Amino acid sequence: MTTAFRRTLIASTALGLVAGAAAAQELTVWAWDPNFNGAAMEAAAAAYQEMGNPDFTLDYQEFAREEIEQKLQTQLAAGTMDGLPDIVLIEDYSAQKFLLSFPGAFEPLTDVIDYSGFADYKVALASVDGETYAMPFDSGVTGLFYRSDLIEEAGYTAEDMQDLTWDEFIEIGEAVTEATGTPMISLDINDPGLFVVMLQSTGSWFFNEDGSLNIEGNPDFRAAMADYQEILQSDMWTQVNSWADYQASLAGDVASTVSGVWITGTIKAADMSGQWAVAPIPRVAEAENGTNYSNLGGSSWYVLASSDDKELAFDFLTSVWGSDVEFYNQILVDQGAVGSLLASREGDAYQEADAYFGGQEVWQDFSSWLGQVPAVDYGIFTYEVRSAIASNIPAIADGADLDEAISSIAAEAAVLTQ
Repeated sequence: MTTAFRRTLIASTALGLVAGAAAAQELTVWAWDPNFNGAAMEAAAAAYQEMGNPDFTLDYQEFAREEIEQKLQTQLAAGTMDGLPDIVLIEDYSAQKFLLSFPGAFEPLTDVIDYSGFADYKVALASVDGETYAMPFDSGVTGLFYRSDLIEEAGYTAEDMQDLTWDEFIEIGEAVTEATGTPMISLDINDPGLFVVMLQSTGSWFFNEDGSLNIEGNPDFRAAMADYQEILQSDMWTQVNSWADYQASLAGDVASTVSGVWITGTIKAADMSGQWAVAPIPRVAEAENGTNYSNLGGSSWYVLASSDDKELAFDFLTSVWGSDVEFYNQILVDQGAVGSLLASREGDAYQEADAYFGGQEVWQDFSSWLGQVPAVDYGIFTYEVRSAIASNIPAIADGADLDEAISSIAAEAAVLTQ
């Protein structure tokens, strides 16, 4: 038996006297980001212990996200199950790649979890051929975070920031930039994250149902790219060259950002209480099913089929992650994690006004928007297509013919996804 699957024997009485031996209730979990995912999982373990499972222990093992994916890829491809955890966190963009590439490696949870209680789009991301394989965790539901003081200085109100199209957002952004001297947004032209958000808001994605590319001839892709090109050719943005630069820009260098709810912690770290607000993201007006809701990032928990303790994993996940509203309130307050359990929006923490955002009930807003995010199938080559888009962004920013740029993206994506 390997270290990763070790199981100890515990024997005790309430007074600490030995009464006999019993198998310890221990689960091994792989995840990244100890201050977010790790802390949330530790909180879940504590909640499970309080539910009448005092002997339960969690062996949380920390790795970088890329390292987890590489370790899974290597071992599953080799058919080597030794050392794999009971539960692993997988980013939503990568879920379909693992599920389709390694059938049978993950335990189906369709008959274990009541998925009607979760956001539809999160369930779809973990489903293949009628089976669903994950306990949905955090949402990347997006919002338009904006400096309310700068918006007001430019002559706009909170009402003006609602139900926007991207054209309207650009108009406001250029006015704010001119009136205040502060760029509306910051962008890294090597990262197509904003375009990804725009595309999902239309209910479309890079692939068709059969997995073939859905780029050329996709009217939603073109409509989103047209809006994206308008942004790139406007005067309302400033360039950043790294994730660290982007985060730093939110400390007073820009008037807004479009991102996932998880960016809230970064915005609050700037100590600018009362100067920020949040609205739904702008929509792609030319898209047939354009909405003001989207997603960026997010992840879910998967049970490995090789686990010796699947039943324990099932009970742990369903008891806490699948139904405990109090737990979701705790990780919202402590980690800023907006979970995908729809019932959690009824918790007290979700109803509270947030002084940092001018008294806005931001968590309730995000919870409401979560249920309206269009579900799309990320497929198995999302990052490969993102790479093809990224390599064409400079030309698009320079005014390249849109159809030619899309053709170039499609050609590069075809090579990268072979």
